[in-house]
Amino acid sequence: MSELRFTEDHEWLRVESDGSVTVGITAYAQNALGDVVYVQLPELAHYDKGAEAATVESVKAASGVYMPLSGEVVAVNEALNDNPELVNEDPLAEGWFLRFIPANIDEVAALLDQDAYDRLIKANDDA
Repeated sequence: MSELRFTEDHEWLRVESDGSVTVGITAYAQNALGDVVYVQLPELAHYDKGAEAATVESVKAASGVYMPLSGEVVAVNEALNDNPELVNEDPLAEGWFLRFIPANIDEVAALLDQDAYDRLIKANDDA
């Protein structure tokens, strides 16, 4: 497993060995949402960076999951249809949402690394 990257919207990304990118929400995000009760997964289609690709609903709120980069969604985590609680139980592995082929893989490097994401969380908590 390669190093994770993060967005300011609290999505994580992992580049897979085949060049695809797996996306989910961070532990921070799922903790803020509370118990996840439903996940609407995206269609297998092209999405532009920033487009809402999925929706996660919890006992507290509904929240969008946004495309961190432009690309073609090639897989979704069907297990979330029957077990949306996987997002709470294992957000950085079994609770992933989608896998996509980025239009430009080099853009992954411009996203937040772990240290930058940790600083973002601290700033949010201090605000």
